[in-house]
Amino acid sequence: MPRQTIPTTRPPIVALCGSTRHWDALAEANLYETAAARIVLAPGCNMKQPHPLWEDPDWADRLKQQLDELHRGKFDLADEVLIVNPGGYIGDSTRREIAYSRSLGKPIRYTRPVPCS
Repeated sequence: MPRQTIPTTRPPIVALCGSTRHWDALAEANLYETAAARIVLAPGCNMKQPHPLWEDPDWADRLKQQLDELHRGKFDLADEVLIVNPGGYIGDSTRREIAYSRSLGKPIRYTRPVPCS
C-alpha cells in the first residue's frame, strides 16, 4: 500500500526590526507575534546593556558587525518584516534594514503608523 503524505504548512516567519533602545517593545512584539502563531526571528543581543561579551571595545565592534550580518540573514529567511517603532521612532540602522527588506521584496508591517513618504 502506498504511503500517504499529509501536506503540511509551516507558520509564517516574521523578522522583528527596531532599535534595541526599545528592547521591551521588541519583547512585547515577539510575544504578540508568537501568540498569533508566527515564527519570530528577533534581535538576540542588546548591546546597549552592559555585558561581559562586549565589554572589550575592539571585540564589541567586531561583534556588532557580525550581529548586523546575522540579522540581515533573518530578513532573508522571513516571509515578512515587522518594524517595532514605539512613538513612531525609526533610527538609522532600522532605516537601512527597511531598505534591505524592501530590496528583497519582503512585506513590511509597522507597530505604529508611519507618515507616507
